[in-house]
Amino acid sequence: MAPTTQTGSVEPVAALKKPRFTKDDSQSVSKAPAKKVRIEAPQKGKEAAGRRDVRRLSSKLPAKNGQDDGFDALLEPFYQGKSLTDPIDTAKDKWNLLPAFLKVKGLVKQHIDSYNFFIDVDLKRIVKANQTILSDIDPRFYITYTNIYVGRPTRHDEDQPDMSRFKWTSTVTPNECRLRDTTYSAPILVDVAYWRGVREVRRKGIVIGRLPVMLRSSRCILSNKSENDMGRLQECPLDPGGYFVVTGTEKVILVQEQISKNRVIVEKGTRHGIVQASVTCSTHERKSKTYVVMRHDRIYLKHNFLSEDLPIVLVLKALGIHSDHEVMLLTAGHDASYQDTFAVNFEECAKLGITTQHEALEYIGLKIQIKGRINSPDQRRKYSQEAMEALSNVILNHVPVRGLDFRPKALYVAVMVRRTLMAFHDSTLVDDRDYYGNKRLELAGQLLSLLFEDLFKKYNHDIKIAIDKVLKKPVRTEEFDALRYLTMQQNHITAGITRAVSTGNWDLRRFKMKRAGVTHVLSRLSYISALGMMTRISSQFEKTRKVSGPRALQPSQFGMLCPSDTPEGEACGLVKNLALMTHITTDDEQGPVKKLVFALGAQDITVVNGTDMYGDGAHIVFINGTPAALTHHPRHFITSFRRLRRSGRVSEFVSVALNGHQSAVHIATDEGRICRPLIIVEKGRSKVTARSLQALRRGKIGFDDFLSRGLVEYLDVNEEDDSNIAMNESDINQATTHLEIEPFTILGAVAGLIPYPHHNQSPRNTYQCAMGKQAIGAISHNQFTRIDSILYLLVYPQKPLVKTRAIELIKYDKLPAGQNATVAVMSYSGYDIEDALVLNKASCDRGFGRCQVYRKYNTILRRWPNGLEERVGDPHYENGWPIKKHAILDEHGLAQVGEKISNGDVYIMKQTPVNPHASSIGGEWGSGEYKDAPMSYRHPDPSYIDKVVVSIMESDHKIIKVQTRQTRRPEVGDKFSSRHGQKGVVGLVAEQVDMPFTDEGIVPDIIMNPHGFPSRMTVGKMLELVSGKAGVLAGDLQYGTAFGGSKVEDMGDILIKHGFSYGGKDFVTSGITGESLPAYVFFGPIYYQKLKHMVMDKMHSRARGPRATLTRQPMEGRSRDGGLRLGEMERDCLIAYGASQLLLERLMLSSDAHVVDICAACGMMGYSGYCQSCKKTEGMTKMTIPYAAKLLIQELLSMNVVARVGLEDEFPA
Repeated sequence: MAPTTQTGSVEPVAALKKPRFTKDDSQSVSKAPAKKVRIEAPQKGKEAAGRRDVRRLSSKLPAKNGQDDGFDALLEPFYQGKSLTDPIDTAKDKWNLLPAFLKVKGLVKQHIDSYNFFIDVDLKRIVKANQTILSDIDPRFYITYTNIYVGRPTRHDEDQPDMSRFKWTSTVTPNECRLRDTTYSAPILVDVAYWRGVREVRRKGIVIGRLPVMLRSSRCILSNKSENDMGRLQECPLDPGGYFVVTGTEKVILVQEQISKNRVIVEKGTRHGIVQASVTCSTHERKSKTYVVMRHDRIYLKHNFLSEDLPIVLVLKALGIHSDHEVMLLTAGHDASYQDTFAVNFEECAKLGITTQHEALEYIGLKIQIKGRINSPDQRRKYSQEAMEALSNVILNHVPVRGLDFRPKALYVAVMVRRTLMAFHDSTLVDDRDYYGNKRLELAGQLLSLLFEDLFKKYNHDIKIAIDKVLKKPVRTEEFDALRYLTMQQNHITAGITRAVSTGNWDLRRFKMKRAGVTHVLSRLSYISALGMMTRISSQFEKTRKVSGPRALQPSQFGMLCPSDTPEGEACGLVKNLALMTHITTDDEQGPVKKLVFALGAQDITVVNGTDMYGDGAHIVFINGTPAALTHHPRHFITSFRRLRRSGRVSEFVSVALNGHQSAVHIATDEGRICRPLIIVEKGRSKVTARSLQALRRGKIGFDDFLSRGLVEYLDVNEEDDSNIAMNESDINQATTHLEIEPFTILGAVAGLIPYPHHNQSPRNTYQCAMGKQAIGAISHNQFTRIDSILYLLVYPQKPLVKTRAIELIKYDKLPAGQNATVAVMSYSGYDIEDALVLNKASCDRGFGRCQVYRKYNTILRRWPNGLEERVGDPHYENGWPIKKHAILDEHGLAQVGEKISNGDVYIMKQTPVNPHASSIGGEWGSGEYKDAPMSYRHPDPSYIDKVVVSIMESDHKIIKVQTRQTRRPEVGDKFSSRHGQKGVVGLVAEQVDMPFTDEGIVPDIIMNPHGFPSRMTVGKMLELVSGKAGVLAGDLQYGTAFGGSKVEDMGDILIKHGFSYGGKDFVTSGITGESLPAYVFFGPIYYQKLKHMVMDKMHSRARGPRATLTRQPMEGRSRDGGLRLGEMERDCLIAYGASQLLLERLMLSSDAHVVDICAACGMMGYSGYCQSCKKTEGMTKMTIPYAAKLLIQELLSMNVVARVGLEDEFPA
């Protein structure tokens, strides 16, 4: 094999790499020495709180030297190949804004921002709404919360009842919580003022519960740490954060997609003539849904609180619009056709004889559904009061009613009626539920906020009940102190939040919210699978219904959601992923925005009459869906508003958009809108210039400065519709308002790995998005200090030769999952049919595709209330040596690190008390005895013990974890895939001497069948090969970025310059015959990923084995050593062939043949040659039938159904 030179930082192709070997027991590749770790729980008492005693039997991994601190050096990794002084071309270099954006927002930052917003703002809002606890017994008593805040993460047993006096910080780390199976959480502290005896007492820092801390949030110890600090804390600097560690497992709260709250959505029913405008109202107090329905040309208001639908005119009268003329103007305006349609509604009001507001309120009061209404004499007054209350607090409860001024609510109802009339006359004005502007995304912060609010109210309720109980007692021996009750109930909040996050069930009775599957375990198959999970969006739609609407790719998702990254199968299009440059907004105050609207010359809508509202050129200004003002110059208004936003007077996430169909200006400040940054274009010129990019590259300004200077702004979906966006700088014309920062940002983090995706057929990119998450590689820098339930690691991961801008941005090249393989595209041997690959045995010997599988086995040593506990016993000895099963145990009864463990070997010699519930008096049966309960290895293939950890959980139970290691090399049946959805299994591992070689002596690592190209149309794969080959020869990495990347012409020129064919083909000689092949072969490096599906984990066969007790048929499944089922379809096949004896053997003899005695006279089953029903022994015959058939007959008998077996002679005379 000809030697190749290595230039720059390019790693050579795997086939040319000769790693050094050190002989390991498993012929494995050498790796960091295995460790046995003992973690003790922190000592209480005199020793400094938070210290833990960690004894390691080997040295720690060496710390990285301080110079290569790629995270602290500002944007350093992004301008590779560009020096600071190089000239800037704005058309090409505006992508420099991307890394700057990802430093402050994007990918996982939205989870962290949302959580920080919850801790800093939402918590205080919730407590403010439920500030005081009063007593029904003692009118003087009260407890008032004056402040709430979340402390720093601590261990469970370090919390003091009063945290304000303790200033030390805990040493707890997320990694310790993973190893000890504890929850990484922080105390929730409140300052309270309460009445005690005769005076008010104030206390600070009272713990009311514990909140799980999101990693990398503002409260986490990892926030704002340098790479070296992260190393000291045993955390990976590339780990995205944004998840929780609850009882040792990593949990993610997925982004939830919801229809917008507090927005009117107009729909048309399938039957003719039904149009409805619905609005889901949501405030901190209650959530409800109100409809304005038009059926049979009449309009009604519908709400769960009302026993029947109310005529709309009656509702408007009750809301204080007295004259019919004004009702007509506010709803229909001056449009004659609308007036004709609406006029019918006055009839119903007249029929009921209702003319005044009071009469209308009384009528509504009668229709209200209230549980347990008491018939009191002053019922008349009650009805109108109840109606007032319902109208102000329940119906459209998000529109505030101040001092019985129902005008804003009346206008809101009028607008809903108007929208219904418009949709009735023009069916194009119906809203699209799937349009992304009508959707909101709920993040961890919002979901936790709902959960905490529910638990906090229950907590206060419990305290009130407990205090009332004590205050009821007339004679008390001591002065009553309410502080005890605050700390007594704290477990409710802690347990409630922990249970919700660990199970994923959000059951909130107050909000009638029942959701399952909100949280998922963070997938740690590879770095990409963890990152992909953080950007996933799950919608609350049933997967079973085959509807195409919500699954389709909406045009409004452009740039917001990744078009490729969605699963195949039933969840297709319902589970989506965020694109690279998206941000999800948090809540902004709408008060200042409202003031600004009036300052910009808009009229307050409550003082406007119907004539002006729908006059020519009049546009209603909606703030978060509620009509607030009226303007006659909408374009000027919007331009002024945007100018203020660009200068930083208004939050950058407030959006303003014009809706021409509804003659409305929509301003949105609510949370959960999805938005993305775009470059502002004015007068046909982009505002981002070479000068500003130069300042960015030097590190003088950041992304936030671009926002505050008005060069870049965030647009949400609604405002995007109102803009004219150019894709490239060359497309700008006079009408253009914005310019894309970079076209490849329409793809997400996972699809960003694919080189040249714009040259592939689209489903191939979708397949790669699913497989990229299953590729084995490096998962994080701390992968050897973690003990996960299963961990797949590649021994020699390499960064791809053809990379993309997205790969650099998400740091995939620091934790890659694959290897650059030299591929020859040719037919070879016939073992490459149907996408199978032929592998070079010599490449596998040198470590190509070699991976390690780590598994965790753990046990908890339980403790009983009487002081008995489980223990680890000594191994059993025979003639001075341990017995064979216990050969790998040390003197403590734990497996020794580095030992080979096979099926049946014991790795923890656990012993449990014979009678754990014995009383401590003694003398009772089995009080001091222990019986063996050993933990043994249950896998068919042997492993090596890699680590043993002994620690203590929060519950003071001991926990022992044993990690095993297997080293696997590629074998026939293992699954590989390139980055273009071209998956295949290994069909043959061929000797190197039989493989074809080029005239340079290079032998391919993989031979791929050429039939994989024509029908799949993955041209991107061919381009990757050509670019990769050119990169190897030129000694640098090429780019395959979407809608850009290295040009094929340039790659061809490099190949020609180095003496190769411009098309990437090579002259190849057969290794078997020694003759040159009669055709040139497409030959070069392609990045291949080894997937987690390995034949060793799937292979299964059985001769005899365990059977199910009930049916006596073989068990099912590989884990239970089950049989291979011959199903109905296979049975049909055998029937078609007429192979009756084979059928008999498969379905009965090999399965559950059973001999029974059957009575010829009555056809019932007997036993021992005796028939019970005939009470005689004559005519009994032995028969072999399936046991399942015998069981069926007996089960039918138990239901009083007699099934008789009719017998006849097999060979009649």
